[in-house]
Amino acid sequence: MLVVGLTGGIASGKSTVSSLFGAHHIPIVDADILARKVVEPGKPAYSKIVSYFGREVLLPNGNIDRPKLGSIIFNDDAKRKKLNSIVHPAVRKAMAWEVLKFWIRGEKICIVDVPLLIEAGLWQYVGRVIVVYCSRELQLQRLMKRDSSNREAALSRLNSQLALSSKLEYADHVIDNSGSLQDLESQVIGIVKRLEKDASWTWRLNWLLPPLGLVSGLLCLAGRIIRRKYKRNRRRRGEPPVDSIDLKPNIRL
Repeated sequence: MLVVGLTGGIASGKSTVSSLFGAHHIPIVDADILARKVVEPGKPAYSKIVSYFGREVLLPNGNIDRPKLGSIIFNDDAKRKKLNSIVHPAVRKAMAWEVLKFWIRGEKICIVDVPLLIEAGLWQYVGRVIVVYCSRELQLQRLMKRDSSNREAALSRLNSQLALSSKLEYADHVIDNSGSLQDLESQVIGIVKRLEKDASWTWRLNWLLPPLGLVSGLLCLAGRIIRRKYKRNRRRRGEPPVDSIDLKPNIRL
């Protein structure tokens, strides 16, 4: 199975792109949905959050008050890191189980929708990376309109994240969400065709023979790390990127 990482930034249109891939019957593992599930009452992450932050971060019904918790960690690096240390491992475990379920089902392609795919280093564990991109100014305008916020508040949120332009160097495919929905759909259709081709007929062989899939997956991880180091070294030397050099075999489970 070809595992594809989908990422972007706030107000970049990643969720819309994810929905478009889903419309093509490609299974989606949504990290945001899983992040909500792992902090539901009774889950280990929930207990750890309440233990550290106190019951003041709870709503009357016992659920986590996400806006309040967000305001607590927004300008506090120590508390943000603590929350991430609780939530991220739980989300990764849940994502792994979801991917495994799709593999057992015999799916050819699976997309993992992860906002922090690059920041968390998860790009190394997928066969392809798709970045949804738009200009910073367009991203800012969309964020202001979506949240009914002023420019200063929107800029503060954008500045707290890794810039979209910095994510491009990790991308195998870039979706430019600066145009119309029709343009977006056209790009998604093109990438779906490419992914189908990349997965090829060997996905079935790797599904039937798990050891072969494991070896292929390990080669993929090694290939992505080598390719990333190569691109980083070229950038340090001031050389232009060479995207035509392909050291990234498919990840197949």
